[in-house]
Amino acid sequence: MVAALLMLTLLSGCGPEVRAPNTEQSENEPGWTWSDERVAETVNAVRAGRTLQPAEWPDGARVAVLLSFDVDNETVTGLRYGDATVGSLSQGQYGARAALPRVVGLLDREGVPASFFIPAVSLVVDPSQIGVIEAAGHHEFAVHGWIHELNSSLDAGTEQALLQRAVDYMTEATGVRPLGYRAPSWNFSPNTLDIIREMGFLYDSSLMADDRPYEINANGEATGMVELPVEWILDDAPLFNPRVDRYANPRDVLQVWKDEFDGAYAERSMFLLTMHPHVIGHRSRIVVLEELIRYIKAHDGVWFATHLEAAVYVKEQAGL
Repeated sequence: MVAALLMLTLLSGCGPEVRAPNTEQSENEPGWTWSDERVAETVNAVRAGRTLQPAEWPDGARVAVLLSFDVDNETVTGLRYGDATVGSLSQGQYGARAALPRVVGLLDREGVPASFFIPAVSLVVDPSQIGVIEAAGHHEFAVHGWIHELNSSLDAGTEQALLQRAVDYMTEATGVRPLGYRAPSWNFSPNTLDIIREMGFLYDSSLMADDRPYEINANGEATGMVELPVEWILDDAPLFNPRVDRYANPRDVLQVWKDEFDGAYAERSMFLLTMHPHVIGHRSRIVVLEELIRYIKAHDGVWFATHLEAAVYVKEQAGL
């Protein structure tokens, strides 16, 4: 059933197209000057549709736990903007050299699967990461752009070409065609939804309209695209950056994540966490992930899954 659903997803691309919001007026024009029609068109271009929260998770589990890692490395420490320096690139290399083996080692000791969203250039720079991730046999490769490009600033042709290049490279390099997409910097251009649907992705994990999985609507119409939503408070990168004024002690963040999990557990919902090996993989932070996993595992009825497994399950349960 799962295989058939994946094949159907790859072959299908029908449904409403996403229209770009009206750009004839200045983008800097304040919202209080907009017409009601412009407000509606802007808001409804891409919006959360029906919830895909299932009545129950596999084997009667009461909560789904989805751990994800954006393997950004050098792409976000200089390459994507073309302002690379030796120092910044060394910070990115830490992700592949020290952090990724540490992260995967912890996951595998705990028997927990995860999804790895990867800008393809991260693998071009260091293809040894493929073997590290695939050794356990239960992790997912997913796409996070070509070079962590700012897709929301690109024209449709460039955005599509870069994403196709990333998919082609990752398919050849890993032997698996990725079905999950996460937009670089968690944002859509007016063309992104059309592009990922036409390319046969099963799900997206970039948007923030709910705590639960939902179907994405385009211009008020259902698309069949599964959204596994993210949130900045459930992302290590902005919280653990010591060079900004919002830096948080990892153990304080751990309490936030525990509280978020507790809420998901009480609601019989979903707990989705986004991390980056070059961020969470430092010694003073990996202990937080280890403690969180053990805290979660102390609860009955927890389903640890990859994003792909969760997307397939909720889509099947919803009859999409």
